[in-house]
Amino acid sequence: MADTQLIDGLGRRIDYLRVSVTDRCDFRCVYCMAEDMIFLPRQQVLTLEEIQRLAALFVSQGVKKIRLTGGEPLVRRGIVELCEGISALHGLRELVMTTNGSQLVKLARPLADAGVKRLNISLDSLDPAKFKAITRTGELQQVLDGIDAACEAGFERIKLNVVVMKGRNRDEVPALVDYALQRDLDITFIEEMPLGNVGRSRGESFCSSAEVREVISQCYQLLDSAESSGGPARYVRVDGYHESRIGFISPHSHNFCASCNRVRMTAEGRLLLCLGQENSIDMRALVRRHPTIDAPLLVALRKSLQSKPAHHDFSSDGEVQIVRFMNATGG
Repeated sequence: MADTQLIDGLGRRIDYLRVSVTDRCDFRCVYCMAEDMIFLPRQQVLTLEEIQRLAALFVSQGVKKIRLTGGEPLVRRGIVELCEGISALHGLRELVMTTNGSQLVKLARPLADAGVKRLNISLDSLDPAKFKAITRTGELQQVLDGIDAACEAGFERIKLNVVVMKGRNRDEVPALVDYALQRDLDITFIEEMPLGNVGRSRGESFCSSAEVREVISQCYQLLDSAESSGGPARYVRVDGYHESRIGFISPHSHNFCASCNRVRMTAEGRLLLCLGQENSIDMRALVRRHPTIDAPLLVALRKSLQSKPAHHDFSSDGEVQIVRFMNATGG
């Protein structure tokens, strides 16, 4: 069994792979990318066949959870078929996805039928004007309709993701919690991460998880929970709502690196060993150099994991610490 597990140099078991299937997106969220973006040439992006092969490789080495991300994964042609292929891999516990929700009216049920177990849907505002300002191009009603479609499609669980920013949506935290509670949805509040030059200082809008929790506690009685979804979030429940789950992802204020169990594959096939560092391995080059033999890929993968960093070095002072944008990393 030990030979089919991925263990990094600090003894952490890696059983969670996040895969960006595209750097392209139909939104231009202010915390994710610049307004005018240049996307990767298509020949630099992993093909669906290459993604499927790499997913199978990781599952053969003990990865139990795969999350498909972007960009916006649902703008990638052939995404439903890719989900069918990955979800059928023997040994995979669950295939999940993060999406902005814009395409869910037409794709929610096909995704559920294809084996996607859970969805994370970004929803940073319930005000149409604020939603437009944050996403630059998004239409709130389109996403709300997509959430409704997802609720009807039969996913095991649906979670809303909110990046909280002072001056933009901090005042909407109670309304977003209420929206989630009334629909029996999970909701997670995320501290903004300093990835990419988005044309403004992030420090002035930074809102810590502790601040968000305090805002929520003024409206609801919160109960600590030991639940885990296999990722970095810490959870609380709302008294009186037994199935409720409110999460906090706190890369600045509550570093979760000691228990890190994940790596990220970018759309161009860079395997990032840490979200907040540039350590990576070029899996695309390996796949294309060895189209039929996995052994060289496994040797390179296991060697690279020995240098997986102990932690990231994020700070909340507003400075860009990683040049790549979040859409290139995989949200």
